[in-house]
This record gives sequence, structure tokens and C-alpha cells, in this order.
Amino acid sequence: MPRNHLLRHRSLAVRLGLGVLAGQLAFGVAPLCAQRKPRENDLKLPIGGTPGPLDAITDVAGVEVGHTTLVSGSGKLVVGQGPVRTGVTVVHPRGKDNADPVFASWFALNGNGEMTGTTWIQESGYLEGPIAITNTHSVGVVRDAIIRWEVSRKNVLQPWWLPVVAETYDGALNDINGFHVKPEHVLSALDGARGGAVAEGVVGGGTGMRCLGFKGGIGTASRLLSATDGGYTVGVLVQCNFGARRNLRIAGVPVGEEITDLASCIANREPLPSGSTLRRCDDAPSGADVTDTDQGSIIVVVATDAPLLPHQLKRLATRVSLGIGRQGGFGDNGSGDIFVAFSTANPKSWSSDSTARLTMLTNDRISPLFAATAQATEAAITNALLAAETTTGANDLRVFAMPVDRMLAAMRKYGRMR
Repeated sequence: MPRNHLLRHRSLAVRLGLGVLAGQLAFGVAPLCAQRKPRENDLKLPIGGTPGPLDAITDVAGVEVGHTTLVSGSGKLVVGQGPVRTGVTVVHPRGKDNADPVFASWFALNGNGEMTGTTWIQESGYLEGPIAITNTHSVGVVRDAIIRWEVSRKNVLQPWWLPVVAETYDGALNDINGFHVKPEHVLSALDGARGGAVAEGVVGGGTGMRCLGFKGGIGTASRLLSATDGGYTVGVLVQCNFGARRNLRIAGVPVGEEITDLASCIANREPLPSGSTLRRCDDAPSGADVTDTDQGSIIVVVATDAPLLPHQLKRLATRVSLGIGRQGGFGDNGSGDIFVAFSTANPKSWSSDSTARLTMLTNDRISPLFAATAQATEAAITNALLAAETTTGANDLRVFAMPVDRMLAAMRKYGRMR
């Protein structure tokens, strides 16, 4: 494995060189100022709702996010060697030092994907431990590493662990069959998770992902309810790898119809494979050259501090579908669109005592949380697109970042911004 692997956790203001592991893996922390790009709240995009201070899932008190990002190699794909464009992202509902389970539920808009541990969430109503997101062929190693981490911390709830690990497919840009995500990468993300600002775009599990015809990845957002509606927070984190460019909408504007070039291309001069629909990047495009498909997936994590019980969190998780629909997703056959929602309210409700005293928001007060979930989902997907960088990966496939200036021009054209 080449030495130029870069492991990045959450963003800080300085770069820290932390040495070399086994002579191969360079550890570092990416500076916030170096990767900071305009986000939906900075641009005042008319998505709706009121963002929290961070416009991130970490606006829900206690939530921590960690990433390990693996990037190495270029050129022709050699299975087991690279190029590598992958990683793992973790979400701790109450922070890594608090093993108290949270009420949770899950929902699949379309099930051509995987999220382990959901059978027990559905049965018990609890999420016990972190949520991790990675690539499709690394789910097993991530799951096993979480068990190892939980056992090492003596977080004993049952004699066994059923971790929640979800995936999307990064095999176009990444050597997915090379199995480059290792246990130490998972442990690094688990231990390196923090609150505060969350790194987005080409990081963690989102490193090799494509979204709505552009480079995708990790995105996050939040929405605050008014004091009249309870003042609660809804935070969302997505790993965005779904949808076709022609369907891309932002705040109702058909951005995908306005940006019909910048299709994925091959960044070399070698003969293209027979039947390839891609062009070489240095060939002039002939008109609208977008040839993307609907295949792909999206994983969504919803956090809230509202006191919701599992059946109510199921309702919240289903509303993620509306946010995805607003953006241009339809739950296509080839897509794994799987969502999990949890509430940090009602601490210490998981207990061996015979009863627990709980607080529950009544159903006639829950609708504002539904709207906030849909809005935060659309905002998080938009933030993933805004943060992503143009990326060249396996076999010199290049996937372009969404051009922010042209997106804003489309918003103005349709009268959604001045």
C-alpha cells in the first residue's frame, strides 16, 4: 500500500503531523480554512427553515462525527493496489465517551443496499453504539472493528454487539475489491470523532462517491424549530451517492438542466473501451454531454433532541424521503436509500430497572419536525455537492465538482435569488 494515504478526521484550524503507522499510513488533520467552501447557509439558498449555529448534525448536543479518509495512487486500476478513494465516517449519538443507548428507528426508501443492526433497532427501539458509513465491500470489517472498540471500552449492554454499519458503492473511483479499509482506520475514526464543525465532501466514507451527476460525498445540515414549536433541533448527515444530473433540483430550481456539460470523463489518451459512453476529458464536448444514470445510493442519519419514541422516530425517518425527492431522487431500483433516526432525549432510559420514566412529544406537535427533517436533508445533500472537489480515481475516471457560480446563476435565472 503506498505511503501517500491521508487519514483525515474532522477539520481543525491547523495541520498536525502525527507520524507514520507501519511505514505506510500518514496521519494528519485537514485545516478547516484550507477546505472551507461556501455552504448552503452562507449562500442563503432558499431551501427553507432556520439552520443551527453550525448547520450540522453536531448542533444536536452530544453528537460527534469522525472520518478516516484513504486516498492513494492514480491511473489504471490494479486490484489490491489501487487507486484508493475511500474511507469511513462514524456518528456517535451521545459522544464516544457516553455509551447510553438512544431511542431510534430506521426506514428504507429502496433497499438495494445495506445497513446492519437494523433488525435489533426495529425490535428493541434502541440504537446501541455508533453508526458507521463506508463503501459496500467494507461493511464487514467496519462492523467487526466497532465490536472490537466496544469490547475494549467495556461498554457491556449485552454479551454481544450488533453494530449499525451502512454503505454506498464507490467502485467507479475506488479499488473497492482491494479491501483497503482496515480495522485501524475504523478505530481512528471512532476515537477521533469530535463535536463542532464537520468536514464535508471528499472525506471519510464519502471520498469516492458521486451524487446527482457531480462529485458527492459527506454533507450535513441542521434546522432549528421556533420556541413556539418547542425550540428543538434536527440534524442530518448524508453520504450522497445517488441520482442523475438531469433530475438535480436545489430549492426547486432545475440546476441539472442548466448545467449539462461537465460529465464524468477519462483523463488519459488511451483507447476507450468498446461501448464506453465516456469521453476523454481533453476532447471538446459535443453539446449536452451528460450520460449519468439513476443508479447509486444515499445513507442518511437524522439526530434530534426532541423527546420522540421509536414509533415517532420511524415517522421522522420516512420524511427523509421528501427531502431526497425535493432534490431529484426517486428511490430507483439500483439505489440503496436507507435512513436511521435517533433522539438524544430521555437519557438513561435503557436500564435493568423494571420501569423508566419517559417524556414524549405529542403527535399533534410533531409536524414541524417533519418539515425540519425534509429541509435539513435537502440542505445536507446540497452541502455535500458544494463541499466536494473534482476527483480523478481508478482508470483515470474524473468526476467534476458542481460549479457554484453556475448553480447560483441558475438560481437567479429562476428568480430564487437576486
